[in-house]
Amino acid sequence: MRVYKFGGASIADAGRMAALLPIIKDEKDSLLLVLSALGKTTNALENIVNLACKGDSIRAVAATKQLEEQHLEYAKSLLNEEHYPVAVQALKGHFAELEQAVKNVDPTRYDYSYDQIVCMGELLSSRMFSFYLTQNGIANEWVDIRNVLRTDNTYRDGVVDWGYSRHNAESILGGILRQGKVLITQGFIGSTEDGKSVTLGREGSDYTAALLASMLHGESVTIWKDVAGLQNADPKLFPNTVKIDAISFNEVIEMAFYGAQIIHPKTIKPLQNAGIPLYVKCFLDKNIPGSVIKSEVDASHYPPIIVLKDNQVLIQVTTKDFSFITEDNLSKLYSIFHDLKVKINLIQNAAISFIACIDNREDKVKSLIQALGKDYKVSTNENVHLLTIRHFNPEIVFELTKDKQILLRQETRKTLQVVMK
Repeated sequence: MRVYKFGGASIADAGRMAALLPIIKDEKDSLLLVLSALGKTTNALENIVNLACKGDSIRAVAATKQLEEQHLEYAKSLLNEEHYPVAVQALKGHFAELEQAVKNVDPTRYDYSYDQIVCMGELLSSRMFSFYLTQNGIANEWVDIRNVLRTDNTYRDGVVDWGYSRHNAESILGGILRQGKVLITQGFIGSTEDGKSVTLGREGSDYTAALLASMLHGESVTIWKDVAGLQNADPKLFPNTVKIDAISFNEVIEMAFYGAQIIHPKTIKPLQNAGIPLYVKCFLDKNIPGSVIKSEVDASHYPPIIVLKDNQVLIQVTTKDFSFITEDNLSKLYSIFHDLKVKINLIQNAAISFIACIDNREDKVKSLIQALGKDYKVSTNENVHLLTIRHFNPEIVFELTKDKQILLRQETRKTLQVVMK
């Protein structure tokens, strides 16, 4: 069994959804499809949440009706006269649930209200795709993943109950796959014990695909994107990027840790634990080989892998009494960062000073400086950049740091990090 995950870009319009048909028809093994919401739908749903929580019910209802019309128009351009009316009834059922969620919004429980509304995007897109496959003679079954994945009530970042969910996956999803049908479900969402919708946080659809592959002993997971594969840097920031044909799970986790917008570590974990490879392929041309992420890869073939984080703040903390930055002070400093939920992107300490590079989030930085200032002298450099290069060489370091003011440099055998202006 293989798992295919289609993101919002691959189903952004009816033409793109229709273009996925050959990818599915060419697959000979059992197939489980995990879909994201249509492009920009999640943003629209978030806007509805915000309007409803602010008490602007008129605009929230109007935005809901607009989203419904957009999905019905999408379905009309995708489906024929036989399947469109049936799809409309199914979609209207989901919009009835959405309207009820908007009506029941609780501004004092924003995360809870968010999840009851935002979860609808994936349900709508996957429903339409199911009808489209049926129209084209592909036997399939649509499943509401909320009946499979049980989570706790950590809304917007649900923690999956592995044992309970695996039992559901084996009994519900496994039975459908054994019938030879294509199975269509949603990414990003699950539900609590009492049936409340929960979203799974950042990269939730990729995570769903990885969870289901692991629970059902899948052969592989393929994430279909609009790029040829994983690149060694963000092509929007760097010219002449290089595609990475094969990369290890460990390397991807390192890249994500340093800030690369790549596969999230929580997606990697269930795949790495089960030894299931993850492919990144291009839905615009399924014949492009793409990239594979797997357990063992010869690292000597890696190009320099570049991650650039802009809008950083470099904070230097110095003891007021000239005491050393050793275990006692380090424990106190780490506690301050932890309590304020501030992630440290780079850290270094000397005899009486401690330096940290963090994201420039105004609310977090202001509170952090106030907390640190009670016992330490604090100075900052704002609007700096954090450059990380894995598998670096002198040429690439020179090219990316020339004409820059270097504020801090750290180097290990495989990784170079530079804070610069």
